[in-house]
Amino acid sequence: MTAADRAARTDAADRRCREAYEGAGGPEEGMALVAVGGYGRGELAPYSDLDVVLVHEDVVDPGRVASDVWYPLWDSGTALDHSVRSVSEMLEAAGADLKVALGLLDLRHVAGDPHLTVRLRTELLAAWRRGARERLPALRRLVVSRHELMGELAHLSVPDLKESEGGLRDAGVLRALGATWLVDVPHADLERCRRTMLDVRDLAQEAAGRASDRVVPETWAAVATGLGLADDRAAQHHVRELGRRVTHLSRLTWRRVEDVLTRPTSTRRARRPDLHPIAPGLALARGEVVLAAGARPEDDPVLLLRAAAEAAERDVVLAPPTAARLAREGAALPDPWPAEARQALVRLLAAGRGMLGVWETLEETGALAQVLPEWERIRLLPHASTVHRFTVDRHVVETCVEAAGLIRFVSRPDVLVVAALLHDIGKGGLTEHSVAGEPIARAVAARMGFSPDAVDLVARLVRWHLLLAETATTRDPDDPATVALVTDRMGDAESLQLLRALTEADAKATSTKAWSSWRAGLIQDLARRGLAALDAGTALPAITTDEVAVPEEATRGELVVQKTVVTDGCRLTTVARDRVGLLADLAAALALQRVPVRAARIWSQGEYGVCVWEVGDEHLDPAVLRERYEAVVDGRIDPVARLRPDQGSALEPAVVVRPEASEHATVLEVRAADRPGVVWLVCRALAALDVTVRSAHLDTLGPQAVDVFYLQEESAGVLSETRAAEAAHAVRAALTRPG
Repeated sequence: MTAADRAARTDAADRRCREAYEGAGGPEEGMALVAVGGYGRGELAPYSDLDVVLVHEDVVDPGRVASDVWYPLWDSGTALDHSVRSVSEMLEAAGADLKVALGLLDLRHVAGDPHLTVRLRTELLAAWRRGARERLPALRRLVVSRHELMGELAHLSVPDLKESEGGLRDAGVLRALGATWLVDVPHADLERCRRTMLDVRDLAQEAAGRASDRVVPETWAAVATGLGLADDRAAQHHVRELGRRVTHLSRLTWRRVEDVLTRPTSTRRARRPDLHPIAPGLALARGEVVLAAGARPEDDPVLLLRAAAEAAERDVVLAPPTAARLAREGAALPDPWPAEARQALVRLLAAGRGMLGVWETLEETGALAQVLPEWERIRLLPHASTVHRFTVDRHVVETCVEAAGLIRFVSRPDVLVVAALLHDIGKGGLTEHSVAGEPIARAVAARMGFSPDAVDLVARLVRWHLLLAETATTRDPDDPATVALVTDRMGDAESLQLLRALTEADAKATSTKAWSSWRAGLIQDLARRGLAALDAGTALPAITTDEVAVPEEATRGELVVQKTVVTDGCRLTTVARDRVGLLADLAAALALQRVPVRAARIWSQGEYGVCVWEVGDEHLDPAVLRERYEAVVDGRIDPVARLRPDQGSALEPAVVVRPEASEHATVLEVRAADRPGVVWLVCRALAALDVTVRSAHLDTLGPQAVDVFYLQEESAGVLSETRAAEAAHAVRAALTRPG
């Protein structure tokens, strides 16, 4: 079954229709027989109906021509979907019904007055283009509704080649979007997928002996033979690949449509889009992340991951030509990766739903192979269990999306999302996948540059990612041996907390049945028992301090800033006379320069406050930082007006007092979305209460800032319970509402 077969069927149908029209005495002017839908496109399947319309000028009476055309066709056994309409009625129907409008875009002349057909087609296309901005939102709703009902072709065990997401119906919608002239659609790529999918449909219908767009299991062998593929598994993989590609093109095009519809209309189209710099080497243009002018991919091995992270966090498109160029020309990542690359990957994985489209672009452009070659093991691999909604690769991505919503509840969000990415990497072989996946995950995590302890943690989570689910649903939770099984495998509270989050994310990504209230209750109860047995709280990072020589300038009351360039940034050591609010003013100065703070250690050394900042800008000028600091202290710059909390963050801040962590200070643990100004907001709120920060440990794990502050009263005493609660409330409020 090929395009030639479809053309032959269409030619035969055209001959029958022309003969019927001429036999009925159809006039050569003022009336025409036209084909619409699949027949209009010349894509008749073996068992297709003929969709035809007898069109006439408004002033022409079709009389008996209509019935005289249909009867010969019925007598020949032709299945018809037919109607008779005037030109005005055709235009009104297209204007009133989106589905009719889409079908008429493929209108083609068969018999009668060709000038009438050309005029009608011209008017239909012109009306479609004129009304596109108003009609496309309704079309989008129709498409989304169909997707929700029919599922995604790439993941269905019995795919519907026409109605499923990524199927022929979506390909037709993409052609209609291209016809609006509002957006460009990759025509050649789309047509390749669409024509091959038509071949599959034709082969499946021939094998089934009836009209159907669904490929049932018993027809895959015939499809494989017809396509020249090795077996039915290869045929299924091929069809899933086609569906995945059309889905990607559809999602990408709809994102571009949304961008066009939200932009103000203009009578003049700009020759080139405005480029707004967003990160080193990157810019935002018309809702897509692209390379900035002067970017040098060959000199920046992190640029691809940086681009992906920026696009995912902003929930915008990673421009496919950009991803393809970075895959083709970008410098290879070293082994192990630099810290910035690992951070960028974690930001991508923890971006929530914004990750999905970006990950698809990385796959479709071949860029993902540059970052994670192991992905090919599970790409488009079907699950053996029918409880799974998706293929293995898409399930893994959905697990990362679910894990992104849980990072606030674990101490190592970076480990959580990477374990989510790798938890099923061992599938596809004969060995049990968690066993097979452990060494793969260990090698990948080491290549990503994780510390040995973190590598062990990722590998442990992959090896035992089914432990809680299997144990909770098959063992007696009141039996001490049940809890011992879990604690022996995980070893510490941090690992068990991560496993609990990974189990929830994995189950939610599988299906609603996999995370029913009953199953969730059993798993959460077992995890609580295990944490109690491990005697619980996750250890806070130790505050390490190094005695530093106090520069002479600091003894005169000046701020001293010393800079050391390190990999992917620089280290700043600041020394100044200690006071309530010192840390807030320093943090404000850094935030005002939009300097990304990756980590910091802060402590009091006698009468001086010492801060060691790890920042992501190696070009930071200490003199400029001092000027900003002095302007903040003198009141010449008001940080409140420039550094407001991000109200759009999906990560609600978590502020917890940890009374067990220290006998000499009140320990406040703060987790919030990482962005400029977090440290300033926290320290400003504490300074307003006259609370002194005696030491602090600031860290960034993916999209989350994890900051631990050791607090004392100005008189060097531990905060009372009331004061500690007041401090926690003030910090929480500062992070959740405008300054």
